[in-house]
Amino acid sequence: MTEMTTAGPETVTTPPVEAPSNKRSVRMWQALFVLILLGFVGLLAARLIQTNESEQRASGEAPPFTFTTFEGETISLTDLKGQGVVLNFWASWCDPCRDEAALLEATWRREQGNGIVFLGLDYLDQEPAAKAYLAEFDITYPNGPDLQSAAARRYGIKGVPETFFIDGEGNIQEIVIGPIVSESRMDELLNKIRP
Repeated sequence: MTEMTTAGPETVTTPPVEAPSNKRSVRMWQALFVLILLGFVGLLAARLIQTNESEQRASGEAPPFTFTTFEGETISLTDLKGQGVVLNFWASWCDPCRDEAALLEATWRREQGNGIVFLGLDYLDQEPAAKAYLAEFDITYPNGPDLQSAAARRYGIKGVPETFFIDGEGNIQEIVIGPIVSESRMDELLNKIRP
């Protein structure tokens, strides 16, 4: 509202004056909104960092795990100290897993008396399909489901197949992402974990 005042013969018009408390109130709400937004972004960033840190591939000492095979045998990594361990994450729906299945089984049969243990953990699969896969490739080394993907999370796998070569001291010596299809490459990897 424009206010008119008379000061003698001249009339002076003054601009409308807003209440200072209204401007201050608007600025406070804007600042509060910005602070809430920054807090939300900060929490989101912290959660992303935490997720990335928890999903890093395992290295150094192999994370311990215990699983029950499809035949009902309970196997724990800690019980295998002193032996080289080939830990393979696979799934029946995984085509690259099929590319390495025969080599893994043949190597297991050749190496089982030499202090090398092969373990297979079935990842995000259905048991009937997994058992059919094992039968199709006549796989005899211990295999079982990775229930709730517990081992997969601890090892930080991103997909299948992934194979961890663990030495007799329980340290990861090599990680192979994707199928292993060469016998010479397999032998090279086994030499890193032989007891």
